[in-house]
Amino acid sequence: MAKSRSGAKQPAKKPASRPKPAAKAKKTAPARKQPEPAAAKTASRSRSEQPTKLLPVRRSEKPTKLEIPARRSEKPTKLEIPARRSEKPTKFEFAARRSEKSTKLDKPIAGGKPLAATVDEAGLGWVDAGKGYQVTLDAGKLAAKNDKGKRLSSVPKEIRAGEVADQLEALRDWMVEHERDCNATVEQWMLRSHAVPRAVLEAVWTDPAWRKPLENAIVVAVGADGEHDQARSGLFRGVDPKQGVGVVESDGETAWLAADRVAIPHPILIPELDAWRELVTQLGVTQGIAQLHRETHPKPQVLATSASGSIDQFEDGKFAMLMHAVGKARQLGYKVRGGFATCKVWDAGAVSEARYWIGADSPDSETYTGQLSWVDGRERALKLSEVGPVAFSEGMRMASAIFAARAVEKQDEP
Repeated sequence: MAKSRSGAKQPAKKPASRPKPAAKAKKTAPARKQPEPAAAKTASRSRSEQPTKLLPVRRSEKPTKLEIPARRSEKPTKLEIPARRSEKPTKFEFAARRSEKSTKLDKPIAGGKPLAATVDEAGLGWVDAGKGYQVTLDAGKLAAKNDKGKRLSSVPKEIRAGEVADQLEALRDWMVEHERDCNATVEQWMLRSHAVPRAVLEAVWTDPAWRKPLENAIVVAVGADGEHDQARSGLFRGVDPKQGVGVVESDGETAWLAADRVAIPHPILIPELDAWRELVTQLGVTQGIAQLHRETHPKPQVLATSASGSIDQFEDGKFAMLMHAVGKARQLGYKVRGGFATCKVWDAGAVSEARYWIGADSPDSETYTGQLSWVDGRERALKLSEVGPVAFSEGMRMASAIFAARAVEKQDEP
């Protein structure tokens, strides 16, 4: 060990028999280079070493535009269905009527001949998968039968891993997503009491994915001035280009509404809501969206002139951990921001947001709920007298659902 001027021992130099490469020596041992300050070292780090800031992704609040299938009386509709999940979509051409014997694909699969689907008595379309097998989708599940027409208890592995089965499963996934989008769009029409042109209803009515959320929903005619005509309303049962919108009125009689536009009103805006609920029960029909049986909270008359800006009815709801309250809010479909569970509502054409305090501490810390309040589209606090009926009802619905999940301490029995 060599000694420095200060007397401290220095590590011995490496043997001369193992010299470092010249290029490396130039980089690692510059002559008499002064050590860089700590600040300079920090600044010289590469960008990859610096922490990356992630920005929250906001979901689009606009309704998703969907491709509307053509009527059965028209030409076949081409749907974009991926042949493989990693490849570009392949166009399927479906027959317009079930009475046709087969449905042909406009492109062959894997370089083979165009395939044809034969429809059996149960309405299932069977596609040739090769090697004498045929496959179909039955209630969303892949099924197969052999060359003798016998349905198999399970799909052979080689057929399940083939191109035809892969395309049918891709079609199933598309249909599930399509049904989800249709239901969400109709529910958004209801939450906004949006006026829907009759031509749109005519175009989508033949699609089962659209018909399910629309059928038996309460609709009301919309005048040229945009006002709802409550005298012309009923359970939506169909639409005809010549006669109009078919409904079942409150007295149980059927009628046609000659209206160019109809709205699916929020239940808080439906007069005689209990009478409609009773009629639906008597008819034994169900709604595809939660309209008539949606929880509503009418604003008390005393709050019509109130200068207060908050509701304290749902305060002091205890949660063992903040993550429980946040998880419940998100499970119900609400966004959490800045310690508040939020619910944005379109009421009479204006945007407002209900905010319910659930806490902003550590996720694993105990928390208590606070007040429920509203702000307008510019983040300005609203008085309770300024909150619309839909915004008030939806805000109360959100707060009551989260408050109901609080931790309730058990009382000792006497």
